[in-house]
Amino acid sequence: MKWYLKVVKDNYANFQGRARRKEYWMFTLFNAIFMIATAIVAGIIGQATDTPLFFLLYLVYILGIIIPSLAVTVRRLHDIGKSGWYYLVGLIPFIGGIWLFVLLVTEGETGPNGYGPDPKAPTMDEINDIGKFQIQN
Repeated sequence: MKWYLKVVKDNYANFQGRARRKEYWMFTLFNAIFMIATAIVAGIIGQATDTPLFFLLYLVYILGIIIPSLAVTVRRLHDIGKSGWYYLVGLIPFIGGIWLFVLLVTEGETGPNGYGPDPKAPTMDEINDIGKFQIQN
């Protein structure tokens, strides 16, 4: 859930930088869960009230999540050294979706690349903590 909130709150429309695989796939997992839950609730309420008005709930969620979904995908592509325009590969019939999937599951480049620092690299605080631990022992 932390990864989902990180994308939605902290990086809502951030198309710069890199997103590691864990960030992308955890966001995708929770997004799918929320979409299914929202569709079920909208369907149940819509049938109970005999009005499709509650499908607006589902529509609002979909519209609200489009930008962060695009942003995290672009940042994931940046992590493997590809331009965000590679997202359009998914539009190629038959093989496009497979190709995009392969790109999204590929290990990110180690170290900094043209899109930013390695998101898996330890922070200075982590390095300091390791140093303090080594000194104490």
